[in-house]
Amino acid sequence: MAATAHRSSPAAEPRPGLRERKKIKTRTAIRTATYRLVEEHGYDATTIELIADAAEVSPSTVFRYFPTKEDIVVTDEYDPVLEQELRARPEGEPLVESLRHVVHRAVERSASGEYGTPAEMRLRSRLIAEVPAVRARSMESMAATGLTMCEVVADRTGRDPGDLEVRVYCMSVVAALMEASRYWTEHGQRGHMGDYVQRALDVLEHGLEPRNSKAP
Repeated sequence: MAATAHRSSPAAEPRPGLRERKKIKTRTAIRTATYRLVEEHGYDATTIELIADAAEVSPSTVFRYFPTKEDIVVTDEYDPVLEQELRARPEGEPLVESLRHVVHRAVERSASGEYGTPAEMRLRSRLIAEVPAVRARSMESMAATGLTMCEVVADRTGRDPGDLEVRVYCMSVVAALMEASRYWTEHGQRGHMGDYVQRALDVLEHGLEPRNSKAP
């Protein structure tokens, strides 16, 4: 049976407690320092020691928040929000429309600076596309996102989260998001990444149709 869905408004979300706000502040400081150093010195030359010094924390603190340097780039706070927002969509809404709404919200929140400045988000996309170690860790992280999505999609469709069809569908969505971001980066990050995401979801919804000219 599909889970009963209830709409939730951002205003109704509880404000994080002091301890959680301090954690968010520390994570943000580490990320900000990392992006600045990468811009100045390049990814390989940016060491954990440099990051810790710039963020005014110890190297052990950096590792406590991010197990690897790659995690600083790929980790965000959106997975729990994604699950919450998917579950909050109307019960009878087609699944692909729910995904369009939630993914659009994620892209808009990123563009707004909620997870970093627009420049940092552009750098993040470039690093995922261009640095093999970051790309590999991103794929692992997105696979975890796909498993979270499986739980919600299973509830929505009355299936088991481990069903092959559920896993294929959810991992296809994850792959579509990754390729949309990579394509946007490979094409000079022109335009709004959300438009590329919607095109990727169009393919999942309607299939691949032949055309006479290639998309930009």
